[in-house]
Amino acid sequence: MDNKKSYIPIKVFVSYLALTTLVVVAGWILYTENRVFSSTENKLASENNKILKVSNLLSNMYKTESFSRITIQSNSEKDFQNYLTQTNSLKSEIDSLKNLINNEYQITLLDSVKMLLSQKTANIKQLQTIKNQSNDDDAVQKAINKITYMEGTLRKLNLNDFFKDTSSLKEYEKKVYSDFVDYMNQNIPSDNTNTLSQKVLDSMLIASKAALSDVVRRTSKKQESLTIQENELLQNELSISEQLRKILSIIEREIIINTTKSNVEKEAALNKTNEVVTIAAGVGFVLTIFFSILILSDFSKTQSYKNQLEIANSKTETLLKNREQLISTVSHDLKTPLSTIVGYAELLGNSDLNNKQSYYTKNIKGSSEYISQLVQDLLDFTQIEAGKISIEHIPFSLKEIINEVGKSIQSVYQQKNLELILNIDKKFNQRIVGDPFRLRQVLTNLIGNAFKFTEKGFIKIEAKTSDNRVVIRVEDSGIGIEKDKQQLIFEEFTQANQSIEKKYGGTGLGLTISKKMVEILGGKLSLQSEFGKGSIFEITLPLEFEDAAFKKEKITTIPKPNNLSAIVIDDDVNLLNLTVEVLKQHHYNVNAFTDAREALKMIKANTFDFIITDIQMPGMDGFTFL
Repeated sequence: MDNKKSYIPIKVFVSYLALTTLVVVAGWILYTENRVFSSTENKLASENNKILKVSNLLSNMYKTESFSRITIQSNSEKDFQNYLTQTNSLKSEIDSLKNLINNEYQITLLDSVKMLLSQKTANIKQLQTIKNQSNDDDAVQKAINKITYMEGTLRKLNLNDFFKDTSSLKEYEKKVYSDFVDYMNQNIPSDNTNTLSQKVLDSMLIASKAALSDVVRRTSKKQESLTIQENELLQNELSISEQLRKILSIIEREIIINTTKSNVEKEAALNKTNEVVTIAAGVGFVLTIFFSILILSDFSKTQSYKNQLEIANSKTETLLKNREQLISTVSHDLKTPLSTIVGYAELLGNSDLNNKQSYYTKNIKGSSEYISQLVQDLLDFTQIEAGKISIEHIPFSLKEIINEVGKSIQSVYQQKNLELILNIDKKFNQRIVGDPFRLRQVLTNLIGNAFKFTEKGFIKIEAKTSDNRVVIRVEDSGIGIEKDKQQLIFEEFTQANQSIEKKYGGTGLGLTISKKMVEILGGKLSLQSEFGKGSIFEITLPLEFEDAAFKKEKITTIPKPNNLSAIVIDDDVNLLNLTVEVLKQHHYNVNAFTDAREALKMIKANTFDFIITDIQMPGMDGFTFL
């Protein structure tokens, strides 16, 4: 399992990166297509607007043609003005349409439409002129008719007075009726007195009629020419109208073609967008499935590893508990005989021994104390790892602890002749609140190491306050520690190098326990060291001076009375005998018991001053006994 690494975070990152890339690429493509679609949509709206305007233009063109026909038929000036108004409106619409069109060809066509409209207007004016001339000829004809009428009123009959349409008569009939009319004219009674006047008047009428008839003949020829010209103008009018419709139809058709093209482009953009979305969704689905399989596979493996790890952790916890229980049991079992050995060594030291025996006793005591310290370190380390260290919060004198620990350890290393420098702030004449036992344990370790690793020079212990914290510095002029090993020495069962272990001994637990103990106390342990010149260990702890709640009455020393009676209970016979011997050296009367129940019976019948009892005992333990 050590060689198997979990790549789930990497795969999850890669999967998100791939999906993000897909989203970005698809988004960019969709953004581009959306711009094309929007452009096409705007273009389509513009083309639709053009179509609408062209349609309106055609509609107004038909209306203009209607006005032109009315003008031609009526030959009225009012109708002609209406036609001009409509034509001007049509030209304005053409100019408005030109502003929307960018195609030069279509603009040219619209200009030709305006030109044709101008031609159409000129054509209508010419037709009006021809119409007016035709009206003049009608006036001449009316004059001839009037003279003819006057001739009739002067008793001159005519064949037309009897027949409206003489062309329907046959030649014979026409000759007979003409002879009859002549006869009638010859027999009309006349006024002899006015004969001369009548002849003169008839001559004038005949001459006028002849002159007017000659005018009619000449104008008839001209009328035929005007009629031909009028027909040509009408034909030209039709041609212009047809050209206008064709041009506008061409423009409309081109705009419709452009609109259709825009619709095709719009449809293509929509189809491409749909394709991109479909492809992106498909690729995203495939990537999701692919990475899901990979991640689920790794997750399954991780779950398997987790189960194995849980089993391993369970085994480790069991092993740790067993180790803790073993260390606790072994340490307890070791402490009892070690305490016995140390006790008997002290008893031997207090007896009359020769130099050789004193040397042996001293070595026994030193070795026993070393083993006892090792056992204590193991117990402390195990309790720290298990989180079972209890911290007290009581007042104590920091100055006294530093003095006691420093001088006590100095006495052990008297042969080194090291100078012990104590520099304690006067503020610490007042007691502080904390755990004196744990602090003493840490100081013992640090000061002991300072004396152990210093062959000459000094040991300096300082205590001061800084930022409402206690600062304790233990400085030595010893061997120092290499920079790359300074963090290593705080690890359990580790020393700076093997030569130190061989030369000075030690388990490598002291600094580990000290660092963790200081952290439990809410402080920090730091190191400054220079190889070959010495080291400085600095402890910083929360500062709290004793207040009235902790102050008690001054403890007075009571003289130790003699001949006190003591009851000692311990299931360990060796330790029991040691305790009895120590008490007897201090002149106490001792009653010893290995069974608490027997001691209980004895108490009922005898008096005593104090009891010393073991806690863990078979049958009845110390708590039950008390």
